[in-house]
Amino acid sequence: MNDRKFRIAVFASGRGSNLQAIIDAISHKKLNCEICFVLSNNSKAFALEIARNNNIPAIHLSEKNFHKDNFVNSLIDVLDQYMPDLIVLAGYMKLIPESILKICRNKIINIHPALLPKHGGQGMYGMNVHRSVFQAGEKISGVTVHLVNEKYDEGKIIFQKEVDISDCKSPEEIAEKILKYEHELYPYVIQKIIDKEIILSE
Repeated sequence: MNDRKFRIAVFASGRGSNLQAIIDAISHKKLNCEICFVLSNNSKAFALEIARNNNIPAIHLSEKNFHKDNFVNSLIDVLDQYMPDLIVLAGYMKLIPESILKICRNKIINIHPALLPKHGGQGMYGMNVHRSVFQAGEKISGVTVHLVNEKYDEGKIIFQKEVDISDCKSPEEIAEKILKYEHELYPYVIQKIIDKEIILSE
């Protein structure tokens, strides 16, 4: 019998709050998997610090430091070394190269702090999303988890949760409210994938 734990890799560019939420869910037995490595394009990302503090391999890999195809080859080497079952993007600000998408077909997911397809696309991350939602006068926003493809936020939606933001008086208030739902829902969706209650297919 194969008792190998389900393995996830987390890619993050910033503070790593969703990474921390995943780690907490694992420690509280709400999520039955292990994080085999954390990768960031940003050497100063706090996500890498979180990984180190939790004895998780922390890898800095940025296209800026490589010639043309060498970045992709280095990323493939990391994937071959750690063999994740799922790649979880948690505030990762870079497009995944097409060659990696082919290798990891239907194995990469992302979380977006709005109800896609609205308020998505290039440049739509962090507070930019919440400003867009606020300026549009939306009364409902939410959280979307989707498969990753070659375009920002355009992969197949696998989970959405609506959140009433009618009481929010600023983009910052929207951000604070939505983030709490992100932290609850991302581990929930990952567990559904592990349990095969959500099947990843295009």
